[in-house]
Amino acid sequence: MTAITVSNLSKSYGAVQALKEVSLTLARGEMVALIGASGSGKSTLIRHIAGLETGDGASGKVEVLGQVSQAGGRMSGHARRGKVAVIFQQFNLVGRLSVLTNVLIGHLGRAPRWRGTLGLFNRHEKEKAQAALARVGIPQVARQRSSTLSGGQQQRAAIARTLVQEAEILIADEPISALDPSSARRVMDVLADINGKDNITVLVSLHQVEYARRYCKRTVAMRDGAIVYDGPSTALSNDFLAELYGSASEELVLPDAPAEQMAPPHKAEPRNYQTALMSA
Repeated sequence: MTAITVSNLSKSYGAVQALKEVSLTLARGEMVALIGASGSGKSTLIRHIAGLETGDGASGKVEVLGQVSQAGGRMSGHARRGKVAVIFQQFNLVGRLSVLTNVLIGHLGRAPRWRGTLGLFNRHEKEKAQAALARVGIPQVARQRSSTLSGGQQQRAAIARTLVQEAEILIADEPISALDPSSARRVMDVLADINGKDNITVLVSLHQVEYARRYCKRTVAMRDGAIVYDGPSTALSNDFLAELYGSASEELVLPDAPAEQMAPPHKAEPRNYQTALMSA
């Protein structure tokens, strides 16, 4: 069963076409990397999947967990929107609140509005939030103000909030681009863990290509608003990545994955990827 289906989605901002008839399918339980240079359309695509923007024209459509999220440039109020969680590079925690309270905010979609307004959470909800912090490896910071945490700890707290939300899909827009290598690995380890153990579908936009190779079996590459590659991460050659990123490739492609050890990438239709896996 599919988690995300994007069909012929286009988006323009004035004279700039950010998405060009993009089609993409993610199966439930996949962990997929989304790569591409700045301005390639990654964040725009993520915002449409997350229901934060609508596409242009009558043909574009986004389906999430089997229900239409948007179609024909209009958003639909499907009931499963709360099953999609989004984390961003900026963490989006309330700095003056405790880490535990920030994680508890994940309950707001299910708690009565008056309890959410007053910040009243019951014992079960607090225990669940504490368990989520333990799951991402930072239970000891629960009572600290979130502003006192390191960047990597803040991002893991944001992931803990999605666990409390009981999301079935986690979309991460460059969640490690502002982190040092050690913190970035911890965050990617957490994403891989909840994908593998909880069967949560993960779509993660990455600026550092090597993390796509290490953590995601499948990579989708974008350029100029279109998908130019959709297939196994192991098939991403350094030559292809140099073409994709241009002069920035020296900083984004690490030397421990030499091109001669990889097959050249091939263009693939997103809808055929799962079929190819099954027949392999």
